[in-house]
Amino acid sequence: MLLPENINPKLCVYYNASLILNTLYEQKSIDIITLYAEVKKPDNMPINIFFLSLDWLYLTGVIDINDNGVVFYVSKKFKNL
Repeated sequence: MLLPENINPKLCVYYNASLILNTLYEQKSIDIITLYAEVKKPDNMPINIFFLSLDWLYLTGVIDINDNGVVFYVSKKFKNL
């Protein structure tokens, strides 16, 4: 599902992670529920794909999530999106 071959690209983790990053780049930090509501608007992102994308961004060190469910953009690698 990371690199899909015969599925809709909107179900790809990379594509959906880019939507999450765009929202986080604008807001720097956002509540996880609000973040899902924001990224779901344009393409109706399924919640399981949302969490897989969040997991991937967290594991790669691009985002962090605190105990209150606030997602932070922390990576310096993707400064100029």
